[in-house]
Amino acid sequence: MDQILLFKKIYAEAFRNLGHKILKNGFKIYFWICTALLAVVLYAFCYRLLTGFAWD
Repeated sequence: MDQILLFKKIYAEAFRNLGHKILKNGFKIYFWICTALLAVVLYAFCYRLLTGFAWD
């Protein structure tokens, strides 16, 4: 029984901050993907604006 409790304690300690790190890195990746997509949209809009796109 003591080995199970020891294993549980070691497991909990090892993965305590892992969720925080994954979440933090996930938000960083999400931010850069959104920024890249926004840049593509702005580029496409400016390209159409400067080339005389018909806005019918």
